[in-house]
Amino acid sequence: MPDLKLDILVIPTYNVEVLGIADASTYPVSPPVSSPTIEITIPGFGKVALPFEPNELNLFNSTSLGLSEVGDPLLPLPDGVYYLKYSVAPAYLNNVEKSIIRVDKLQQRFDEAFMKLDMMECDRAIKTQAKVDLNSIYFFIQGAIAAANNCAVNEANKLYNQASKMLNNFMKNGCQCSGTNYITNFY
Repeated sequence: MPDLKLDILVIPTYNVEVLGIADASTYPVSPPVSSPTIEITIPGFGKVALPFEPNELNLFNSTSLGLSEVGDPLLPLPDGVYYLKYSVAPAYLNNVEKSIIRVDKLQQRFDEAFMKLDMMECDRAIKTQAKVDLNSIYFFIQGAIAAANNCAVNEANKLYNQASKMLNNFMKNGCQCSGTNYITNFY
């Protein structure tokens, strides 16, 4: 008979309006768990406690998280560091906590920039420079995710903000880049 071992996984939904959290716990056959609850601390909004369905993928949106009213259009969930705490009764003995950074809105903007790159009518050096710039931005996004996964919240926020700033500059400049960074570093 397995012992109780709680674990949760944040599952990519590829949707700015949905947060997916899967239960990856092992449960004893007897006694059944009671009061499965997840606490989600949403950046800029505070903490909400919600029922959690064991052995399932649990999906949360702006309505279920209390950010919008039932019947209103769903809102994009904010990017930033989320704190998750899954517990079963008694909660003080049986819980697991994780911090993650949600980057879905930033990733959506990155994807738009990436798609524009393929449609640009630029010379090779400029197009290559744009690829270098996008790779750098992607590196910062991945760094933010890694930092949040390792509870380095300040570092995660710094890396996220740098990626956002770089992406803003990239989008503003479009195909206006000079290509000199690529030529200097790679030729």
